[in-house]
Amino acid sequence: MNSIKSVPARVLSRRGGHSLEAEREQFDKSQAISISKAINTQEAPVKEKHARRIILGTHHEKGAFTFWSYAIGLPLPSSAILSWKFCHVLHKVLRDGHPNVLQDCQRYRSNIRETGDLWGHLHDRYGQLVSIYTRLLLTKISFHVKHPEFPPGLEVSDEVLEKTAGTDVNNIFQLTVELFDYLDCELKLSESVFRQLNTSMAVSQMSAVQCRLAPLIQVIQDCSHLYHYSVKLMFKLHSCLPADTLQGHRDRFHEQFRSLKNFFRKASDMLYFKRLIQIPRLPESPPNFLRASALAEHVKPVVVIPEEAPEDEEPENLIEISTTSTTEPQITSDLFEQTFGPPNGVWDDRDAQIESLKKEVETLRAEMEKIKLEAQRYITQLKAQVNSLEGEVEEQRKQKQKALVDNEQLRDELERLQRVKQDSDRSQRLCAEAEKKANATEIRYTKLKEKHSELINTHAELLRKNADTAKQLTVTQQSQEEVARVKEQLAFQVEQVKREAEMKLEDQSVQLEQLRQELDARREELEQAQRSLSHAKQAGVELSAQVDALHAEKEVLRRSVSEKECELLSTRGLIQEKELQLGQEADKATREIRELQGRLLEKSNQEQSLQQKLLDEQFGVLQETVREAQAILRDAMAKLDDPLHLRCTSSPDYLLSRAQAALESTDALEKGHAQYVASMADAAGLVGALALFAHLTGDTIVNGSATSHLAPTDHADRLTETCRECGQRSLDYLEQLKDRQRLGSAQLGDVQEALRGVLQLAQELRPKSLDIKQEELGDMVEKEMASTSEAIEDAVRRIEEMMNQARNESSGVKLEAIRLLVTTSTNLQKEIVESGRGAATTQEFYAKNSRWTEGLISASKAVGWGATQLVESADRVVLHTGKYEELIVCSHEIAASTAQLVAASKVKAEKSSRNLARLQECSRNVNEMAANVVASTKSGQEQIEEKDTMDFSGMSLIKLKKEEMETQVKVLELEKRLEGERVRLGELRKQHYVLAGGCEDAPEDGEARPAPAPRRGILKKPPIAQKPGLGEP
Repeated sequence: MNSIKSVPARVLSRRGGHSLEAEREQFDKSQAISISKAINTQEAPVKEKHARRIILGTHHEKGAFTFWSYAIGLPLPSSAILSWKFCHVLHKVLRDGHPNVLQDCQRYRSNIRETGDLWGHLHDRYGQLVSIYTRLLLTKISFHVKHPEFPPGLEVSDEVLEKTAGTDVNNIFQLTVELFDYLDCELKLSESVFRQLNTSMAVSQMSAVQCRLAPLIQVIQDCSHLYHYSVKLMFKLHSCLPADTLQGHRDRFHEQFRSLKNFFRKASDMLYFKRLIQIPRLPESPPNFLRASALAEHVKPVVVIPEEAPEDEEPENLIEISTTSTTEPQITSDLFEQTFGPPNGVWDDRDAQIESLKKEVETLRAEMEKIKLEAQRYITQLKAQVNSLEGEVEEQRKQKQKALVDNEQLRDELERLQRVKQDSDRSQRLCAEAEKKANATEIRYTKLKEKHSELINTHAELLRKNADTAKQLTVTQQSQEEVARVKEQLAFQVEQVKREAEMKLEDQSVQLEQLRQELDARREELEQAQRSLSHAKQAGVELSAQVDALHAEKEVLRRSVSEKECELLSTRGLIQEKELQLGQEADKATREIRELQGRLLEKSNQEQSLQQKLLDEQFGVLQETVREAQAILRDAMAKLDDPLHLRCTSSPDYLLSRAQAALESTDALEKGHAQYVASMADAAGLVGALALFAHLTGDTIVNGSATSHLAPTDHADRLTETCRECGQRSLDYLEQLKDRQRLGSAQLGDVQEALRGVLQLAQELRPKSLDIKQEELGDMVEKEMASTSEAIEDAVRRIEEMMNQARNESSGVKLEAIRLLVTTSTNLQKEIVESGRGAATTQEFYAKNSRWTEGLISASKAVGWGATQLVESADRVVLHTGKYEELIVCSHEIAASTAQLVAASKVKAEKSSRNLARLQECSRNVNEMAANVVASTKSGQEQIEEKDTMDFSGMSLIKLKKEEMETQVKVLELEKRLEGERVRLGELRKQHYVLAGGCEDAPEDGEARPAPAPRRGILKKPPIAQKPGLGEP
């Protein structure tokens, strides 16, 4: 140890600085290796050990600076898989990395957004997922930056959630909307991943599928917390706001609940997730926010990550001990050699001590790493225990809330029972009082019958009443005093209320007015009591008179009692007769009701039988229609293998129109099917749609077979198989319609898919040059013929303005001939349309004969372009900037275009047409004029060549030899260039015939017609047309 202390401070400082640099270099190297292994172009999931090293690196440097320094250099735009893995690693770093990672990622939001925008515009399966994942990451970063109380891992307690939400309803409302947006992004990513995959058990074990599924583990963790927080905030909102205001929130929550439950169900069924994560189960129905006690029934979904099995490869340390231990002695040795010189070869005690200390350091480091690994495992176990304890706490809290709710319900039930008991006691008291009153009445009538003793008792009662009246007077005085006290108390209360609540002045005035009215009522009661007292005094005087009247009343009562008894007897007799009559009428009414019920039951049975008969008849009509449709389709499918049908051909355009019509008929069929399923008493719509569908589909299959006879082998086989598959799927659908059990579940999706396949193949078989819609062909013909005439007239006008009269005489006459040719062709074309269109419009005639129309437009364009090029070439030749060869080529092109225009017109024109004869005459004139131009051009070339006679008289032998060699070199160069240009001309003509060849072989009327026994699946290439001679007619 003394020897170590004796080392100079300069050496120690240099050694320490170098060690930190090496440690930093080793850390950067380890992070670079982990990032390159985690984020690559292999279609496999990110290994957990590489992601864990990256996360530990963020904790080591307390941020994500090193991660982003390597991440921004990754070629993310070059590979969608690379971008997908980058998003996955960034999601894990955000969730489990150091808290400062969020701020570092905030600075690189633009990079994340650019990556998502780039892949969002490309039609790539991984690219679309990357676009959605980047939007999720941007939403996550924005949410946690705005709400720092929520860590990126989303693990917060309910107390922190309550504190973050606060008591302001607006803040709670806004936080709930943000949580919904956050959860929408998570669910959209999961739905996009599952949409691209087949969620069967076997598929989830493929590495390509696991590459897509791996990020969903973090999505499941986020969704469980977001769902719990959304439920808590929704209950809190419903406790503050009315239910109607939150209807939109409830609808959105229910939609998210269904999506999340479906996501958890699909993930739970996949083997890949079963060994990596324990997915919670959501309740069958969403929480009822309209019932506050439903919060006690909510259970927080807890996601448990099982303890990972130890990997074969030991996790790399952030600083490799072996590298440091091997390089450190070398560095120390170099430092000692620089300071003290080279060693003398003697092994002293200090070296042994150094070596032993190094070994101890290495041992301690290894033990420290083991302790760290054990601590990480222990932390993982504790997290699992904490999660389970949280689940138990939530269960206990739920039971507590349920017990409180049950207690409240029992207390309400007890109060209700007490009220019922009080009501029953009150009713019993009322019955007792009624009985007492009845008994008192009977006693009174009995007392009236008494004679003298009753008068004595009445006199005694009058005396007692007098005493009671005195007592009432005393009570009235006491009530006056009580009223006075009440008045004082009310006045005091009014003053006190005025002092305490000045803001409620109007309510107090109303209450005061009520109190005044009550006081007036009390005063009126007091006055009435006084009046009753005076009346009582007068009653005492009148009692004596009443005693006399009672004697007379007794006699009257006696007579009335006898009369009442007689009336009672007669009334009882009437009642008995009435009861007997009512009993007879009731029996009669009962019999009538039974008869009516029997008739009603019989009528309902008849209606049911008629309804069932109607349904059977409608179903029978449907079955007949289905059998007819099946016969049509089977007949059409038989044409696919019929040898006699091999001679029938059709055009891709007509097949396209038939397939499109058949596909459109499926919409009406679906509508009719839905109407029939809703009401089976009406099958008219379905029957009509079935007939149309069967005819159009059969027509599509027949024309598809006919089109395949002229198609290439590959396309022919595909088209035939697609037509056969379309017919078979249509028959399967019709077979479902014949079964009552499967009628409601019959679907047209497979048939529509097959028809779309036929449409796609027909589109591929169309000639590539047909870019114009058939609806526009009619207008296109008119426009092209008019533009051609205008171009020729403009060329004639330019010829007339030229100064050279010789060129005016030759080219001008030819252009006039071309103008007459185009005018005659236009008249002939109008004649053809008028004679062949029938009742159809001009546009419909052109659309029906689209191939002929294309050829006519092409020829017209070629004539107009040739005339324009001829005038421009003549201008350049006159100005000595052009070549005579251009005039010759333009003349040849005009002659060839003229022949094409005449040929296109002869296809549809009648042989006896005058316009056709005039057109052929104009064609011969154009050819003669073109021959004259070529002859004049060649004559001019010969004259110029004669003028340019070469003079070699002044050249020496050596110079002549040199010129000869240079000329030979030029000749060889020109021959090579000529050969290349000829090859290029051949390729150009070949491409031109490929583009224009599709218009020559297809039938014009779009219907299948017999062809001269072509070989099946082989489309003959048309012969290459030769340019007509200039002198030919």
